[in-house]
Amino acid sequence: MKKLHYKVAGHLLEINFVDAHNDESVLPSFAPFATEEEGELALDITVDDSFRLTTHGKEVGQFDCGGCNHGVYLMDDGSYQFEVSDVDGTLCSVMESSADFRRNRVAILADGFSKRNFGLNNCVMMAFAFATATEQTLLMHASVIRKDGYAYAMTAPSGTGKSTHTYLWYKNIPGCDLMNDDNPVIRIVDGVPTLFGSPWSGKTPCYRNISAPLGAMVCIKQMPRNEIQQLPVLQAFSLLLPAMSTMKWDKRVYTSVCDTISAVLGSVKVYELGCLPDAEAAQLCYTTVRAK
Repeated sequence: MKKLHYKVAGHLLEINFVDAHNDESVLPSFAPFATEEEGELALDITVDDSFRLTTHGKEVGQFDCGGCNHGVYLMDDGSYQFEVSDVDGTLCSVMESSADFRRNRVAILADGFSKRNFGLNNCVMMAFAFATATEQTLLMHASVIRKDGYAYAMTAPSGTGKSTHTYLWYKNIPGCDLMNDDNPVIRIVDGVPTLFGSPWSGKTPCYRNISAPLGAMVCIKQMPRNEIQQLPVLQAFSLLLPAMSTMKWDKRVYTSVCDTISAVLGSVKVYELGCLPDAEAAQLCYTTVRAK
């Protein structure tokens, strides 16, 4: 067995590879987060390809992950089972998780690197999101740009233009750098909402072990003109909740996510940007939301 440690947003993860044919090469995006640190684990994952879900629990829903639906099953003892399928419908992996998601077993079932990577990567991502939810931690669907030491998170449904907008900041506003392009982590650290890079970044390979205070969040929608407004807290909450990875079937996880969003909104402003994909939109957004 090969044991590896990773640290994401200050949370220590342990991945144990039982089989000789599986190792860290299955998860190349985790390399920047590798650590020799020992200590209390936020979660551990045992990867054992001989593992199977011999009986199914009660199906409670489908977890949508980038357009791929993963089956979620609840066992009588409160533990969970997951079946992870890709966009082609191939069953790539299965996972069994304890009720608090801190103990997990995964079997990678598919052939070929891309499907094996997809299967394990998604299992680790879900286990991380649900295990750390009670630690004021949010895994968010967003593209994040950093400017003058602050992180600005752009969120929108897939294909709406959040990545385009962060690129426009990068291209037209000097001193910007991309922190993550799909799944950053927000964690409240010593009372400060802080954004972290993560091993998950969608189609853009941006896997950076960095962090910055969260300056603002922007909900983007396409419009024939550029305009921006600060949102009241209740409206901001309703727009941000769907952007967070959560388990609406699990009261503990769901309540924790809602509480953390509320805490973030206590100090971070949220804006709605209706925009064209042009430099003017980036300049308007930056001058309006930048942290003073």
